[in-house]
Amino acid sequence: MQFNFAAVTAVNSGAWVVGAVEGTGLLPAAAKADKLSGGAIARAMPLCQFTGKSGQVLEVLAPAGVKASRIIVLGLGKPERFDTGAAEVAAATAIGRLKGSAEKEITFEIDTPKGGKVRGAILAAHLAVGTRLKTYAFNQYRTKDLSEHESKLEKITFLTGDPVAARKAWGRCEPVANGVLLARDLVNEPPNVLSPVEFANRVKALAKTGLKVEVLGEAQMKKLGMGALLGVGQGSERESHLVVMQWNGARKKTAPPVAFVGKGVCFDSGGLSLKPGASMMGMKGDMGGAAAVVGTMRALALRKAKVNAVGVIGLVENMPDGKAQRPDDVVKSMSGQTVEVLNTDAEGRLVLADALWYAQTRFKPKFVIDLATLTGAILVALGAEYAGLFSNDDRLSNRLIEAGKAVGEPVWRLPLGKAYDKLLRSKIADMKNIGGQQAGAITAAQFLQRFVKDKMPWVHLDIAGVAWQDSEQKPLIPSWSTGWGVRILDRLVSDHYEG
Repeated sequence: MQFNFAAVTAVNSGAWVVGAVEGTGLLPAAAKADKLSGGAIARAMPLCQFTGKSGQVLEVLAPAGVKASRIIVLGLGKPERFDTGAAEVAAATAIGRLKGSAEKEITFEIDTPKGGKVRGAILAAHLAVGTRLKTYAFNQYRTKDLSEHESKLEKITFLTGDPVAARKAWGRCEPVANGVLLARDLVNEPPNVLSPVEFANRVKALAKTGLKVEVLGEAQMKKLGMGALLGVGQGSERESHLVVMQWNGARKKTAPPVAFVGKGVCFDSGGLSLKPGASMMGMKGDMGGAAAVVGTMRALALRKAKVNAVGVIGLVENMPDGKAQRPDDVVKSMSGQTVEVLNTDAEGRLVLADALWYAQTRFKPKFVIDLATLTGAILVALGAEYAGLFSNDDRLSNRLIEAGKAVGEPVWRLPLGKAYDKLLRSKIADMKNIGGQQAGAITAAQFLQRFVKDKMPWVHLDIAGVAWQDSEQKPLIPSWSTGWGVRILDRLVSDHYEG
């Protein structure tokens, strides 16, 4: 699909997308389209009850006096609320409108409403972001009826007063959008294809972007003492891996990096604490945290971020087998702490325990953020709208909260405290891996905090509610996998840690 940024000109083919705002009506490009079509838009507005509210769409097919095949008028909402996120959603709405059509070309001519928060080249770039995210499709395994699932669009043009600046802005945004799509691809892959070995191989292929990639096998992890991670994977025929990605883009190559750690359970059966059949469906996505870390690291590399960054992902399968970990087993983690495993379906925290310790011990980062589809309890607390945030550092937490607001990946901070730690007391080991029926997301975070070194700023993001969508699709997400996490992490780095 071809993306173009061009100076404002006449639209001579394909769909022509213009905008209107709530209260003041048609923006200049829409008014121009209305005049050329002999007032067709103005006549249609009251009949369609179109007022410019956010999400509204007015479509005029084959309008007389216009060479475009159709005019699509997007409601942009109240002018003061029109920002980068609203621009992305508007573009996605237009793309969604054309789903199933034979349209091959679309031209956006969206003006900044008076009082709007985004304009010019930045507006054009974020219209492109919304388009890229909405046109994503995962059709690798379809063999029939492809016409129902594949977009016919071949050329998308964004008209702007400064095409050069728009292309430059898109050059900054495109790697991040593509990082999101990579994360979606990984999560959407079926588990018979994306084993820990295959996942590691795909990450190794990213070395061409400038990332330094290392893959540790089971023998290496055993020497490091990663009994917690290895215990999870011992019931699988497929080897577990720890994958390390490094990007050294800061001026001072020896400066401490920022560190991201991801849970990569490529399929989670629950192990011997076997999940019910219905709960097992979708567990190919239990590596959503690892996918987000990979997408983020690729984005940082491709946009040449001026930061040192490291990504560490633990890749395992949690399967039932004669060799599988048993409830009541005790494992020793890389940190030296022992864990009584009372439920083998609370496995992600065991993977993260060793991955977190490794990242801190080897790289001594500025901070460490882990991402994991960790608990069903976070869904009960926050649903599918917010990721849960747990942290020992207010400044890092606040920066993530602001980054999430800016890119449409919101997080909600939940508490930690010594009182919850009591729920993890084991009768025979340093801790147990579950805390009981209450406060499940919190006790999981309390468990992880035991593997965070003193004075290390740390955030745990429980993304079990946002890594995929089983219900109504969100405007920018046309697939089951969301790719959640890439945008918030990239924005955090961009706003605070580059230089």
